[in-house]
Amino acid sequence: MFLKTVNSNKLLVALCLTFGSFSIQAIDITEKLPARVSAVKAGDQQVVLLGKPLITGKKAPDFKVVDNNFKKVSLDDFKGKTLMISVVPSIDTGVCSLQTKRFNEEVAKLPENVVLLTISADLPFAQKRFCQQEQVEAMAVLSDAVWRDFGSNYGLLIKDMGLLTRAIILIDNKGKVAYQQLVPELAQEPDYAAALAALQQLTAS
Repeated sequence: MFLKTVNSNKLLVALCLTFGSFSIQAIDITEKLPARVSAVKAGDQQVVLLGKPLITGKKAPDFKVVDNNFKKVSLDDFKGKTLMISVVPSIDTGVCSLQTKRFNEEVAKLPENVVLLTISADLPFAQKRFCQQEQVEAMAVLSDAVWRDFGSNYGLLIKDMGLLTRAIILIDNKGKVAYQQLVPELAQEPDYAAALAALQQLTAS
């Protein structure tokens, strides 16, 4: 049996059987995604994001991610709810940890019809350990590591990094994008006040 070594940034999605030997082909599923130079910066470098950017007022794209038990979660699971999504590059880093814990504290203040999620590209094992360690229990923390579907569909996947850019997204109870905040610097926390004010306005209307 011959096992072909592949780059860790590529997903193994095809199996080839040839002359009794078993090999694995790597296909980069991000290769055909539209790319754009964004206003987001990592240090002095502008970040290239993959996927189509969201349009406020338009229907939110569907997505599939997994919880810490690898159970699939999709946008349809929150039909009829107002959804606030906190997007972080990697939950186990300083700023992402602060952002996640801050929103976990906000859950108790939100109306009953609002669901707050955190999504990152971390593996579910790492997310589960973080949530247990930091007592993040009030909201679901979900992983885009399996399919990269959320990052691709929402235009938030950072090229050549496999991470999501920092963002906050509001989806109204009719499934439309009501607000989006792309944080201009990866190492910077989001504008919590602006996002929460937009949520308050959305739920009041």
